[in-house]
Amino acid sequence: MSPPRSRTSATRFPIAVDDALRTAGWEPGRWNMLQAEQWADALRGHTTPGGHQHSVSAAAVEVWAEFGNLPIDPTGPGTQIAPSSLRIDPLLALHAARTLADLGRALDTAICPLGTDGPDAALLAIDTDGRVYSLDHTGDWYLGRDFDTALSALLTGTRPQRLTRESTRPA
Repeated sequence: MSPPRSRTSATRFPIAVDDALRTAGWEPGRWNMLQAEQWADALRGHTTPGGHQHSVSAAAVEVWAEFGNLPIDPTGPGTQIAPSSLRIDPLLALHAARTLADLGRALDTAICPLGTDGPDAALLAIDTDGRVYSLDHTGDWYLGRDFDTALSALLTGTRPQRLTRESTRPA
């Protein structure tokens, strides 16, 4: 399976994001579906002691295939807050199935792990519609309507939207 056509554009990302990605080893058309399928199998095969299991979505598999295992670090200053590094490896959240399921119930969608961001290793997750979230000790955060938007927010230091009881359905 090859990457979707939109994922091969050389002008897909802002300059600062493209620079960080290329420094990490990414290039347009990067696609490692074998690794993505192995992660999907590992997540589907894991059950927590409390009986919780991970959800696996097509949106997550696409992100894993394109960005998996890249050590992505910002190359410039943040615009609103400090930019964050990230690593796409869903097994870093293997034992967070209940946490992600709880967020999914609050948002009325299934949530799948992507990896981690920042020095405190906040969990990155994606829902079935492709929206991206970060979960850390301070709360749950909405990063963007799709992974490209979330990636840009993290690498350029754009302030995320905190999820609250009143804002559990981001725009």
